[in-house]
Amino acid sequence: MAELDTSGGGKHKGGKVRTKKKATRVDLTAMVDLAFLLITFFILTTTLNKPKAMELIMPDKDDKNTQMPVPESRTMTLLLGDNNKLEWFVGEPGKTQPAVIGYGKQDLRKVLVDQNNLIKQSHGGQPMIVVVKPSAQSTYKNVVTVMDELNITGIEQRAIVDITPVELALLKRDNLFK
Repeated sequence: MAELDTSGGGKHKGGKVRTKKKATRVDLTAMVDLAFLLITFFILTTTLNKPKAMELIMPDKDDKNTQMPVPESRTMTLLLGDNNKLEWFVGEPGKTQPAVIGYGKQDLRKVLVDQNNLIKQSHGGQPMIVVVKPSAQSTYKNVVTVMDELNITGIEQRAIVDITPVELALLKRDNLFK
């Protein structure tokens, strides 16, 4: 039991003899119980931050026929390279000249918006399809940045696929792959 003793008992040095005061006892047991109840209440009612994760829909591993034909004239390919740079082109690799850009708002987002508008105009309003191909030199942060930019620009048709040897040669040619 917790208590607070406020007695001022004992002898004083003044020479006068004083009468002994009666001790006042305050029982703190109820306050300690209340404090633990409040701590328990706040711990149990607090909501913790939920982890934020990017939602990706992946095909089943058992499905053998996962490749779908994609019109090349509506397809933009992003090759993620080294040093926070990426290379993009529309159509087949080698037929159109790839351009090297960064991941910033003025680089990647501007290109995505511009190309999406061009493709919608030339293909009767059909949206652009973006194929993201990370290389061994790109980082996880680069992939997340690209996916965030696709979400911001509203491009919903996208895929993350393996990079081909032809595309690796493009990255090596432009010094985006070691």
